[in-house]
Amino acid sequence: MAFLFRKQIICALVTVMFLASHGAAFAQEASLTNITVSNTRDDLLLYLNLEGAFSEKLKKVILSGVPATFSFLAKLNSVRNMWFDKDIADITVTHTIKYDNLKKEFIVRRSSRNNEPEVTKSFGEAQKWMTEVNSLKIIPLGQLEKGLQYQLRTRAEVSKQTLPYYLHYVLFFVSFWDIETDWYTIDFIY
Repeated sequence: MAFLFRKQIICALVTVMFLASHGAAFAQEASLTNITVSNTRDDLLLYLNLEGAFSEKLKKVILSGVPATFSFLAKLNSVRNMWFDKDIADITVTHTIKYDNLKKEFIVRRSSRNNEPEVTKSFGEAQKWMTEVNSLKIIPLGQLEKGLQYQLRTRAEVSKQTLPYYLHYVLFFVSFWDIETDWYTIDFIY
């Protein structure tokens, strides 16, 4: 009886290890680059690029007409010694791409640009629009105190558009296309 129990445990462990390594094979390394915090006379701004987000599988899915969404998250905290940091701003912007098979063009909508459709026939140009965040307003400078330390954390998440509920059972493997970057942190004193 103990032999049978050990055999079941070993089979379960081998199965878990196989599934874990199988999922890792589909993992995509995406990262944020060129992260810059700047300001205008009135606002604190964020600039960044997302690299490694367009895997071959994601490209094929987009070219088949399925929309994909990239979400960019930014969190600004006031760093306080000997106490919890104070949350000041929590911003999420989304970029969505959809390929129109009939017109052979890409439509990109960015929430930071009022979701106005930007249309191009170039997949390269559409990818550039999807992976760039330029002059994202984080907070008005009037809400920051001079001489205090602040921390801006940012990350990106790449995922396919939400599918209808009944397709989740048929296309259970779509979670392998979900990608997220690590958190990137910039400390600064205003």
